[in-house]
Amino acid sequence: MPPQDTPLGRFLRDRRTRLDPVSFGFPLGRRRTPGLRREEVALRANISPAWYTWLEQGRGGTPSVDVIERLAKGLMLTEPEREHLHVLAFGHPPEPRFHARHEITPRLQRVLDAMPLSPAIILNATWDVLAWNRAAAMILTDYGLLSLRARNVLRLVFSERGQRRNGEDWHSLARYLVAAFRADATRAGASAEVAPLVEELSALSPVFAGLWAENAVIGHGDGSKRLHHEQLGRIEMDFASFTVEGRRDLTMMVYTPATEADAERIGRYLA
Repeated sequence: MPPQDTPLGRFLRDRRTRLDPVSFGFPLGRRRTPGLRREEVALRANISPAWYTWLEQGRGGTPSVDVIERLAKGLMLTEPEREHLHVLAFGHPPEPRFHARHEITPRLQRVLDAMPLSPAIILNATWDVLAWNRAAAMILTDYGLLSLRARNVLRLVFSERGQRRNGEDWHSLARYLVAAFRADATRAGASAEVAPLVEELSALSPVFAGLWAENAVIGHGDGSKRLHHEQLGRIEMDFASFTVEGRRDLTMMVYTPATEADAERIGRYLA
């Protein structure tokens, strides 16, 4: 089969030529082109030089997932570059890989702080609240008074206080959250990591155990929520959720008052 110029081959060739041979322990010597030689990439990826050459030249058919993962590691690709490599090879992103991290960047915190009248929080895949703004602390929960473990959304909702705050809406809210939680954990590739939390809540709450056994899945792009606030009384909030680009494990949720009357009451309270 004659060589073909393919997007996968061009991307591999481009990444290869950007790497410094010396930093990988290869002698600089006389090189006709910059970067690593094909056989050096093949050595780092533990595949044959001929097979790697065929991939760059668009020959040899579709590589396996294992080969693509080896190449991503051998070429020191970033996570976005790794995802792009999978899309070029297979037409879709790779299976998600969950990395438990409990911090966000200062830029993300500034995004939250730039919404002074809208409660906003950032959750990880196990629904621990990692960050929040002042409006969230005053309207939703003062997360700064809680440990990371206690800042878990499901632990808060299935607590006695959570049931009191949501009153007659609690059961419908609980059903919705459990289904959305399952979808989020699966999307982030964190099914194994959420297992201890599921076991804990199932033992503490028969309602949670029953809802989890239903295996329902739902997206939580937007919706509404009624709260009983200690100072404001009954308020209704609309919410929208967004996945943080480059961090599949993070979800930003932004709340806004559902009515003009609630907006005025909340605005005066926050002021």
